[in-house]
Amino acid sequence: MTASRAEPFEIGGESVAPGGRLRLDLPAMLLPTHTRLNLPLVVAHGRRPGPCMWVSAAVHGNELNGVEIIREVLARLPDPLPRGTLLAVPIVNVFGFIGQSRYLPDRRDMNRCFPGSTKGSLASRMARLFLDEIVSRCSHGIDCHTAGQDRDNLPQVRANLDDPATLEVARAFRAPVMINATERDGSLRAAAAEQGAVTLLYEGGEPLRFNREAIDAGVAGVLGVMRHLGMISSGVPRRAGAGPRAATNLRIEKSSWVRARRGGLVRLAVGLGERVTADQVLGHVADPFGEDRTDLRAPFDGLVIGCQHNPVVHGGDAVVHVGRIDEPAG
Repeated sequence: MTASRAEPFEIGGESVAPGGRLRLDLPAMLLPTHTRLNLPLVVAHGRRPGPCMWVSAAVHGNELNGVEIIREVLARLPDPLPRGTLLAVPIVNVFGFIGQSRYLPDRRDMNRCFPGSTKGSLASRMARLFLDEIVSRCSHGIDCHTAGQDRDNLPQVRANLDDPATLEVARAFRAPVMINATERDGSLRAAAAEQGAVTLLYEGGEPLRFNREAIDAGVAGVLGVMRHLGMISSGVPRRAGAGPRAATNLRIEKSSWVRARRGGLVRLAVGLGERVTADQVLGHVADPFGEDRTDLRAPFDGLVIGCQHNPVVHGGDAVVHVGRIDEPAG
């Protein structure tokens, strides 16, 4: 008995036939120049029914690794897609992407503006468009980010690991670490959860850069989730050149930023992915002559999952992010 054939997928006034792949632009905003700004999108619609999943990037316009992750995922997917539907949105915050900025022109952070409003601020309107046109159609989603300005993150998944369905998907992603993180008010992840979508936030690398390890881990993760959901077969390669940390998949329940107690210049003694022990010296802050030093010490046994790159710090600035390892996730 043959499997049932999927129905056509409708979006943006277009119809994608089973087994089809379509690139389209969703009308987003009208610029002051009377130029139309669109949300770029690729729909890969499977031949057979299955989950509908979105993958998004550049909700913060200066976070670029996810853009490359989506390009590589689309290049590696079988065409036609065997089962389910993938909505790939490489640049959500088109305004910020053009200006190489985290924010929109109204200086708002889109990832604090969900679920948004059709009558609100520019950021709120863009958030509402994404929620209505993309998230509302999906059962699963992966939103790709990097660390913030002047910071670098070990590839990591953040999700509600207390939810069994989300935990399964996070395990299938197989990032170096997965962090049990509550949803932030106004975030895409929180708004998607309200609509019942199983959602992962993936972070890796730093803004305004392509980081190969973070991209490889992201590509592997997206394909791993699609494989877990039955959208593709095990024959689709995860990536070329897997890094040594790519399959550790450690679970973290608690993390803490080690902060500078005084202003000065930071000299770190550890790097991303390094294991540390409680009270270990992670580096120090000193004056420009290297004098009047204060040490940065690990709060507990754990793993370095993030760090500050700018050596110039003020008292209270976050410098090293340490995650406490609770258990191998399998």
